[in-house]
Amino acid sequence: MKESLTETCVPARAQPGVQRDGKLRHVVESQQFTVPLLMELFDRAAGMERVVARGGSLDFRNKIMATLFYAPSTRTRFSFEAAMHRLGGSVLSTEHAHSFSSAVEGEQLEDTIRIIGSYCDMIVLRPIEEGGAKRAAQVSPVPVINAGDGDGGQHPTQALLDLYTIFRERPLDGLRVAIIGELDRGRTARSLAYLLAKFDRVKLFFVSPPALRMRKDILDYLDEHGIDYEIEKGIDRVIGEADVVYLTRIRPDRLQGDSLKPYVIDSSVLRRMKPDALILHPLPRTVELDGSVDADPRALYFRQAKNGLFVRMALLTMLLE
Repeated sequence: MKESLTETCVPARAQPGVQRDGKLRHVVESQQFTVPLLMELFDRAAGMERVVARGGSLDFRNKIMATLFYAPSTRTRFSFEAAMHRLGGSVLSTEHAHSFSSAVEGEQLEDTIRIIGSYCDMIVLRPIEEGGAKRAAQVSPVPVINAGDGDGGQHPTQALLDLYTIFRERPLDGLRVAIIGELDRGRTARSLAYLLAKFDRVKLFFVSPPALRMRKDILDYLDEHGIDYEIEKGIDRVIGEADVVYLTRIRPDRLQGDSLKPYVIDSSVLRRMKPDALILHPLPRTVELDGSVDADPRALYFRQAKNGLFVRMALLTMLLE
């Protein structure tokens, strides 16, 4: 495992969401996580599996978490709320906050965060606009967790649970990872690329229609940190050498005449994959992941979703302690 240039050259106080002592203050973007922080998180997440198995904890019974979602969510919101309940805490929740909050009256996000932050000990936020989580963290009196911001921003907690799922199966150094789908606006794919860049000898294959390829900011970051990657138009050339196949949706309205077939995993593709490859998907899925894949032992996406509970419980403890 390697420390990135950011980790070795930039003081901790300059990293968004990280305090001078290296502890987490907010979770805004994947780049803020150092390898030691990731290992601490994963160790805690493994501990949370045991906590859940014995029925939860009351350690945070005096803590309140607010989930403020301006865009729809099911898995992320429920998993955060379940995490807080499993730790003994309480939850204030709203979904479609753009319709059921003072945003209807034109209230600025910063003002909303200042007010809600006075009611609770933590805010889990899904803003509509890219960069909204960083704006919120700059004014919030309590920790803010980015639960996916904008259409093409980041979703760091999803990437953390993705990485934890891989970590539970094999070493992270030396991985060859195919990231497939709508990559230009793929929050989970973008966040995962940042995290994978922290490890040695990783190679990434970005597979997408040309119009939906990974954006330049990610590619520049990988270049800066010496991460090997390739841009591919389909899965055929790389599917047999990938250790991890990370599949994401492509919304049909964005294909512009291109076929989905080069980006679909089905029983015929399974036969061409490594026998020990891992198949991940952040869900929800559509036609890109055939139901026949579910029974394959390499398919980890339902376990991946379950791991979200443990990772988010661990994150809450790191922010609230």
